[in-house]
Amino acid sequence: MFELNAGYTILLGFCLLAACFFEFVNGFHDTANAVATVIYTNTLKPWMAVIWAGSINFIGVYAGGIAVAMGIVNLLPVETLIDQNIAHSLAMVAALLMTAISWNLLTWYFGIPCSSSHTLIGSILGVALAYSILPNAAKDAVNWSKAQEIGFSLLLSPLFGFSVTILLMYFLRLMTRKTPVEKTLFKEPKKNIPPPWWIRGVLFVTCTLVSFFHGSNDGQKGVGLVMLVLIGIVPVYFALDSNFDPVQLPSSLARIEHLMAEVDSTVLSKFDKKRLRETKVMTSYLAATFASRTSVNDIPKSEKFNVRKDVILIDRNINSLLMKEEIRLSESDKRNLKVELKKVRKITDYSPRWVIVIISVSLGVGTMIGWKRIVKTVGEKIGKEHLTYAQGASAELVASITIGLSTSFGWPVSTTHVLSSGIAGSMVASKGVKNLQPDTVRNILIAWALTLPVVMIMAGSLFLLFRTIF
Repeated sequence: MFELNAGYTILLGFCLLAACFFEFVNGFHDTANAVATVIYTNTLKPWMAVIWAGSINFIGVYAGGIAVAMGIVNLLPVETLIDQNIAHSLAMVAALLMTAISWNLLTWYFGIPCSSSHTLIGSILGVALAYSILPNAAKDAVNWSKAQEIGFSLLLSPLFGFSVTILLMYFLRLMTRKTPVEKTLFKEPKKNIPPPWWIRGVLFVTCTLVSFFHGSNDGQKGVGLVMLVLIGIVPVYFALDSNFDPVQLPSSLARIEHLMAEVDSTVLSKFDKKRLRETKVMTSYLAATFASRTSVNDIPKSEKFNVRKDVILIDRNINSLLMKEEIRLSESDKRNLKVELKKVRKITDYSPRWVIVIISVSLGVGTMIGWKRIVKTVGEKIGKEHLTYAQGASAELVASITIGLSTSFGWPVSTTHVLSSGIAGSMVASKGVKNLQPDTVRNILIAWALTLPVVMIMAGSLFLLFRTIF
């Protein structure tokens, strides 16, 4: 399991390239939404807009942290898909990569604003569900609590973008009514004529914000995908953060042991008693493991993945137990437990800098290519009227706020759906629901509804096929 021969090394390299290509496709598929308004309103020349958006996306990925990336990784407990045959891990990552890339390219070709987030998450769920039907498979192949959290964010964010954009448009109308500003803001851009400088400034800022937050959110999905590949195929090198200082862990684990010892197990169900007992054993094991080690590299390679599994299981078990009414710990003790757990998870929740760099470059370069199809859809085909300055700025401002807030909570959201729903909301605010183009809205909704089931079936089928072949 722990050694890669030349053939598997080549396949690992191919999987990493495929993950970068997924983020490259994400760039010209999703980020076209960020440049749509500045190009359509003649605020920036197309080449300037895509280069600027690509550069800001690069910065966004680099500055965005890894909360969303870890949300992607933790959606699928990688440890349940690792067995003694490394080819099975390659089957898993190959299936979800091929599915995600294929669906993104297909929807881009037809100019349909589809979500890369839906695509990636559906692919992971499809692989997990396919794994769950295999003989002797783990029962918890899918982290359903994380899946529900992500599903909630993907559902809520477009509704938020749609409704808040309507309110913002109404506010702009109210504040500028019967003024020269109203006539300028709410008019259709003239072909090849840039808007007034102050409108250009507003649209430039909103484009920059969407690009940055798109990088900080969608870019992290690529980081999570690469980490999924690395942890799944070469866990001895990437299961734990080799740069993490483990000296601080024994004190955190001791506090966790102390707090868990205060839990009255007599009031728990049989299953929860077993979970509490196993958690105490794993915590003691980890405390002993790190008691005399000053570096993660001191841990034998054969034990690193087991350490990762124990850290993840301790975290999940304790968070699950804390939700039980029978656990009579004070709110202060519960908060302290979560704080210490967060400190311990730092050894597993990480990404090497080189991963962030290659994803940043992939997303940034992808932004500069293939934007025309989506720009036309966003600018002309969602509403029956052409996009006005106020509509473009409102939709982008709401989109940037939505994506930024989601990133701070570690939730992956769809830039495509948030911005498209914002554009739709601005059209409704202008002339009501009748101002929407039914065909385009129907295609977007169909893509939204079909993406999850289609990619889940595709990814699950490919995974089972590759398991058989490999």
